[in-house]
Amino acid sequence: MLRLAFRTLRLRKGGFIGTFIAVFFGALIVASCGGLMETGIRGNAEPQRLAAAPILVTGAQTFEMPKNDPASLDPDDKHKSEGVRLPERVRLDNSLVSRIRSVPGVSDVVGEVSFPLATSGKPALGHAWDSAALTPYALAAGTAPAAGEVVVESTSGMKPGDSVEIAARGKTESFRVSGVAGAPRSITQAAVFFSTADAARLSGYPGKADVIGVFTKPGADVEAVQASVAEAAAGTTVLSGIDRGVAEFPEADSSGANLIVIAAVSGGLSVMVAMFVVASTLSLSTQQRSRELALMRAIGTTPRQLRRMVLGEALAVGLLATALAAVLGPFLGEWLFGQLVENGVVPGVLRFYQGWLPAVVGAGAAMLAVFIAAFFAGRRAGKIRPTEALAEAAVTRRWLTPTRVVFAALCFGGGTALAIVTVAVMTGPIAASTAGPAVILWALGVAMITPGAAKVMTAILQWPMRLLGGIDGRLAVLNTRAGIVRAAGAVTPIMLAVGIATANIYLQTTQQELANQAFTEDVRADAVIGSAAGGLSPDLVQRIQNVPGVAGASEYVTSTVFLEAPYDDSDEGRPAIGLTASGAGATTDTKVTQGDLKALTGRSVALPEVFAKDFDRGIGDTLSLKLGDGAAVDVKVVAVTSQRPGFESLLLPADLLAPHTTAGLAGQMLVRAAPGVDPATLTERLREATAGQPVSVGDRDALVAAHAADQAIGAWVNYLLVGMIIAYTVISVANTLVMATVRRRREFGLQRLTGSTRAQVLRMAGFEGGLVALIGIVLGTVVAAGSIVPFCLVATDSLLPMGSPLIYLTIIGIAAALALAATVVPAWVATRGQAVDAVTSGSD
Repeated sequence: MLRLAFRTLRLRKGGFIGTFIAVFFGALIVASCGGLMETGIRGNAEPQRLAAAPILVTGAQTFEMPKNDPASLDPDDKHKSEGVRLPERVRLDNSLVSRIRSVPGVSDVVGEVSFPLATSGKPALGHAWDSAALTPYALAAGTAPAAGEVVVESTSGMKPGDSVEIAARGKTESFRVSGVAGAPRSITQAAVFFSTADAARLSGYPGKADVIGVFTKPGADVEAVQASVAEAAAGTTVLSGIDRGVAEFPEADSSGANLIVIAAVSGGLSVMVAMFVVASTLSLSTQQRSRELALMRAIGTTPRQLRRMVLGEALAVGLLATALAAVLGPFLGEWLFGQLVENGVVPGVLRFYQGWLPAVVGAGAAMLAVFIAAFFAGRRAGKIRPTEALAEAAVTRRWLTPTRVVFAALCFGGGTALAIVTVAVMTGPIAASTAGPAVILWALGVAMITPGAAKVMTAILQWPMRLLGGIDGRLAVLNTRAGIVRAAGAVTPIMLAVGIATANIYLQTTQQELANQAFTEDVRADAVIGSAAGGLSPDLVQRIQNVPGVAGASEYVTSTVFLEAPYDDSDEGRPAIGLTASGAGATTDTKVTQGDLKALTGRSVALPEVFAKDFDRGIGDTLSLKLGDGAAVDVKVVAVTSQRPGFESLLLPADLLAPHTTAGLAGQMLVRAAPGVDPATLTERLREATAGQPVSVGDRDALVAAHAADQAIGAWVNYLLVGMIIAYTVISVANTLVMATVRRRREFGLQRLTGSTRAQVLRMAGFEGGLVALIGIVLGTVVAAGSIVPFCLVATDSLLPMGSPLIYLTIIGIAAALALAATVVPAWVATRGQAVDAVTSGSD
């Protein structure tokens, strides 16, 4: 039977090409997402400025967070905590340098500090000259820097003796260029070197190091020395090899974790869609050969032989398609990764890597879909009696099976459960975490009963079709009803495309709009002052508050904090905003229900109402927090606030939160105009007051636009990856419709021999395509509504999502145009030539 299967492949090219396309694109997308996941897991970033040191020591960027309330834990429970990533850089004490230097096999230890600055308006990073050995940089001219001097790169165009203005920590200072240095490798970020004292002062963290570089003695075993250093510097992270890049580019680690999530969600969605599309396509291909299979049963072929033949054909096509997808998968994965880098989603220093495992996973998922689809298709062909098969070959009517019923019930039950959870449990935009997966369950459930749903829809739409199309519309309805299983095979991919596209895009637009609304409602500032280099000077707030026409000014710092007492089970932490007490009320629209934001000084916190209720804390109570860099602090509740659900943040004093961020200073300052003062006038006065300082002044529109741009980055990721899946579904729509139409050559020929003109046949095919598209659009809309409506009820108190109606019109317009084109064009091809030739040659 396998030999017969391979012979059949040569004679039945049309159906197998359709299967090949479905399998190939499904495996290709899964393999490319697998490459993104592997890149995120590896998190490889080549070290640049720290490349000369074989071992690097950094602060531990994770901490152990209890999985349950510590008060309820069994002391002997070894699985009572899990690692949680800290969002800010954890710095090291310089005392570690001398401790590591005494480790056997260590020849030298160098502490590294790095801080942002600007020279001549161009961004750069400042370092102590001692750390130049970590690259290494070598003097090309001049001498090492003393106090008040710097060494610049040879590409800067400066020479020893020149004077340079450097902006750092919100102030501008003049330094003398003492030397010019060059590096043996390309460095992404420009470097400026200071004396040890100046670097410590400008970094803002004297006595601290961002990274410690360790050099080994000649002939020493790096791995052994690394293990000894880890023992001597307990509680830190010790890196060697390619892992050292994370020490220099910590954003690569966090971006890698985000890339894993992106790839996992997109890959999982791709697998489910691909498996269903492949199964649908292969099932349609087998249905179209029902007459051939029936004749084989009639001449004595056993059910087992028939199943083996169908399975062999499918696996042969699948192996060819997955092999090609495995070869091309890395190219698509690298292109996707390049798009993510270009749009700022992941840093350019992260290295794309795709080994053999993603290709195997993609091929395995596609082959599993092929096997399952071929198994059930062969089982159906093998079980039917020969006489029944011949009678049923012309028109397939049976579709409802116990398996379909059970699977549909499970999917609808799961979708309903997620909808209930979304409405009853979730709040704000986080409701998308349950609303998003629901669309897949609804889509799969509807797909199981598509023939029945299509039959009902056809009965409802038959009168409008007959009214609009006359005899051609009547024939289209009759053909669709007679071949309802075939029509369902074309309706399913349209339903998937419309449902998945509508749900995912509108969920994203709604979340994006909600975030922008929350920001614009909470922030009352008429102007914003931003830093051009490393943050704003702490004394700038007082100077700005004294500017005429200023009603209030507040630093604005964002970070994430973790609640340790009372116990909080959120491993992602809680958003925190740092504000200046004197200007917090004027620049933010946060409603205070208890206490006063003016008391937000020292170690204090303003707690959102929902947190106060959940943690049973009120005015005067104490919270134990772990700040973004891992520092523990106890804060007193001085106010309780009412904030938009889903966007609650803890409010802390800016001078408490900022030192525990990577920058160390506030990056923005919000300014509110006094009553009667025009915002444009305020902006101009602020520019005059900050002239000569390394800051930028913008109006409210600039502030809102910057926030919207940040939100757009996350939305873009969703659009790219979901768009890729939708493109695959669209290909499947065209593939399925072309397969279904081309095989009807004999039918079209018989129709022409009985009196229909070619134009009438084409019009009939057009009405059939329109009817199939309309059914798919309606079912897809229902699927999308099952996900969107519960989310919108929670997030917006409305049944409708936020976003332009043109999005939906575009989706259904593309679906309708595609369905018509994929039906009429193949019909035009199938009706070329003489009708009698089409009848005698059949549908081959």
